[in-house]
Amino acid sequence: MPRLSSKKWSISQFTLLLIIIGLLAAVYFFWTHPDIATQVADALLPAPTAAAQAEPTAGPARPRPTAGPAPTAGPAGPTAKPELRSAWYQLFFTSPRYPDSPDYHRGGIDTQLVGFVNGASKTIDVAAYDFDLDNVATALARAAGRGVRVRMVTDTDTLTSANQRVQRALAIVKRAKIPIVDDQRPAIMHHKFVVVDDQALMTGSWNLTDGDTYRLNNNAIRLDVPALAHRYTLEFEKMFTDRQFGPAKPASQGQPALTVGKTRIESYFAPEDNVAEQVAARIRRAKQSIHFMAFSFTSDVIGKAVRDMAKAGVRVSGVFENTGSETQFSEYGKLRKLKLDVLQDGNPYLMHHKVFVIDGATVIFGSFNFSNNADRENDENLLIIDDPRLAQAFEAEFQRVRAVALNPPKTKQLIAPSDTGSAELLP
Repeated sequence: MPRLSSKKWSISQFTLLLIIIGLLAAVYFFWTHPDIATQVADALLPAPTAAAQAEPTAGPARPRPTAGPAPTAGPAGPTAKPELRSAWYQLFFTSPRYPDSPDYHRGGIDTQLVGFVNGASKTIDVAAYDFDLDNVATALARAAGRGVRVRMVTDTDTLTSANQRVQRALAIVKRAKIPIVDDQRPAIMHHKFVVVDDQALMTGSWNLTDGDTYRLNNNAIRLDVPALAHRYTLEFEKMFTDRQFGPAKPASQGQPALTVGKTRIESYFAPEDNVAEQVAARIRRAKQSIHFMAFSFTSDVIGKAVRDMAKAGVRVSGVFENTGSETQFSEYGKLRKLKLDVLQDGNPYLMHHKVFVIDGATVIFGSFNFSNNADRENDENLLIIDDPRLAQAFEAEFQRVRAVALNPPKTKQLIAPSDTGSAELLP
């Protein structure tokens, strides 16, 4: 039998040695650069496959299974892609086009919600201020048909709306015998969240409507964090089971602060958690910059915090929804008097974000408008997340919105009654 030459074996040993050294170098590099490792993993993974179990701030997170499979294409078209994703969240923004066309109303955040609902195996709780999406209503009906317990809370003005799209979507839900509870009071049930299996949730500024999906500037986030989802379930139970809304709701249960890995998440509900003070407290911690997008900004508490930090040398820049920004209640005029970089938005429909980005590292967002009504009367939710990558994604959205404000499209104002409830603009 012929023998292998010593020369060939020596080359093989040398190659193997190089491979081992390379692997050890890679392990050492990613071990000492965890942020780069995370970015590489996010780029390589096709979609999140595990949910993180959030713990109180005393302990780290533990991996948990997701609430369901990754969202798939819905009947409206291909599924929207996340603006940003990690192992435990997916972030989405709307992309309004001017002038608008019905042909553009495909493949938005609504298709992500359809996929989220399709993955439910036990329960779905929906708290929706406004609701007219047929595809979401149909997905909820299908879930109920396969044995998932589906429940819904909405605002009385939505339940009794004369809008045909709203009533058509609600009719699909009612035919599936899904129970609906409305708040039955003048103030508004302004939540926009969906909890699946008490394990994961979607929330943000986005109402479950066609207008909010394709005409308005909005954000939505899917969070696969069971402890956080459970906090939202407890809020839902107050409204659905106990019929408690607004100031009648008792204090929130559970820890408002959780950690997922190294990320701190704070969750608050209005009016029980004194949310305006929570926002102002975070603003007062700013060192370098405060950037915001505000559909309604009339809160004296939050406004004073912004003005004080500007006087202390923090750079302030913001975009106000044009509607209502020049009233005596708005903070727009007060900030303009200080010659701060604040603009009225350029979306010919509505700029519906409620966002603060602090020092490019912390983001504050949710259904909560920066108004006294939101703080004291409405049902609202708000998240404060210390995650530089998430904050930078919101910063990029802020810069997009600001660019449109600086150079508005040559299209006349197109606000339709169905785009948003007028009660949301109350100071």
